[in-house]
Parts: sequence; C-alpha cells; structure tokens
Amino acid sequence: MSIRGGSDFKRKSKTESEIPTASMADIAFLLLIFFMVSTTFRKEQDRDVIFPRAEATQRSDEKRKNILHIYVERQGAVFINDARVPIPLVSDIVLPLYRDSDRRLVIALRGDRDVPYKYVNQVTEELRQANAVRVFFATDLESRMTRERR
Repeated sequence: MSIRGGSDFKRKSKTESEIPTASMADIAFLLLIFFMVSTTFRKEQDRDVIFPRAEATQRSDEKRKNILHIYVERQGAVFINDARVPIPLVSDIVLPLYRDSDRRLVIALRGDRDVPYKYVNQVTEELRQANAVRVFFATDLESRMTRERR
C-alpha cells in the first residue's frame, strides 16, 4: 500500500455557502407572536370625575386619535391625557397638537359636576387662545351610553 499523489482521493461533496432558509418563516412567525403577546397597550387612567347630568346629548363619532381628553377636577387640577398640567399651560400644550392634526383635533372637556365654574372658564379661555374651536363637554348621559356600547 503505497500512498500515491492525491489522485485517488475525491471529494464527496462541497460545503454549501448558503444559509438555510427553510425555518425562517417559522422564526419570523414566533417572533411576531412573541411581540404581540408581550406588548402592553397603555390605557387611560380613570379619573374620579362625576359628570354633570344632561337631558340630551350627541354621540361623538370622531376617531379616537383625534380626541384630546381634558379632565378638570373639583380642586382645579387639570389633566391632559393623564398628565397633570397647570391651567396657564393648557394653550401651550393644545396649540401644537391642534396644528399637527390639521385642525381635526376635538377637545373632550370632562369636568366634574361640582367643579367651580371659574376653573372651567379658565380652561375654555386657554382653549380659545389655542384656537381650538371643536370642544365638547362630556356629560353623565354620554358616559352611560359609552359604557353600554362596551
């Protein structure tokens, strides 16, 4: 048995330089499911607001992204989408939002039934300074209708 030059030895196969893609769809699907399950959507915090009563009301059919919720509590605290804001800064916050929405933004003013009128007046004056003309006042009848739909 002599060893001759490399002529008797043949390569059986070449190594593949491709990445196997057979399981890529499975991996992408599992990642999609993981992110769908692990993502949490932020809900608005419930404010302790007792809405004023109304004999009649209209339902707003605006898209949720076009509605800005402003809460006015009994002590005069103002919350814009769950963030506490001093009353003099309301117009500074609403004005850029109103401009960015191409003037489609609707302000939902949700005041407590027992809030002094001076706070509501101050907030509406700030909204007027921000040129926000599409403002509606939430009432008890509207909140009952919303709960029934859920």
